[in-house]
Amino acid sequence: MFVTFEGLDGSGKSTQAELLRARLEADGVDVVPTREPGGTELGEGVRELVLHGGHVGPWAEALLYVAARAQLVDEVIRPALERGASVICDRYLDSSVAYQGVARGLGLDRMLELNLAAIGGLVPDRTFLLELDPSEVASRIQRHHDRLEREGDDFRERAAAGYRELAERFPERIVVLDATRPADELAGEVYGALRVRT
Repeated sequence: MFVTFEGLDGSGKSTQAELLRARLEADGVDVVPTREPGGTELGEGVRELVLHGGHVGPWAEALLYVAARAQLVDEVIRPALERGASVICDRYLDSSVAYQGVARGLGLDRMLELNLAAIGGLVPDRTFLLELDPSEVASRIQRHHDRLEREGDDFRERAAAGYRELAERFPERIVVLDATRPADELAGEVYGALRVRT
């Protein structure tokens, strides 16, 4: 099973990914948790460049994310799935489509096509989109350490619109959740949705 968590910064993706990992491991499932960008030596280097480096142009940013994702699939995700493990990833291709494709204006379909080519068509079995009003992001993250967190509400509005469009296009894969609900309630809903699927 390959599960991803998506949403704006501060929506609780990392919390839900960790809660699901703990619950599945308690059930005896072999779980490989990972994150984007990151999860590999190359991915962590890209993370540092795109989130904490200087100016990066939109296309350069998009291609760096795609390169990191391709490496993560080759090095971590595909091998884990092939050996029968479940993978939980904090962000994946939908982030590139929402942030670079829509918010940066590079094109939703172009970004989707580019990513699918780079990852050999490997899409998650289930994606949980934690929906949060963009105006609430600033109060939730408390810090603005990286380039994307420093972007304004207008940028976040466009990213949120990109996520909504993806959820409409792929309703069989993307489950939309209200990120303002208590974390334990959301975790129960996530676990339940996966139990129904399996």
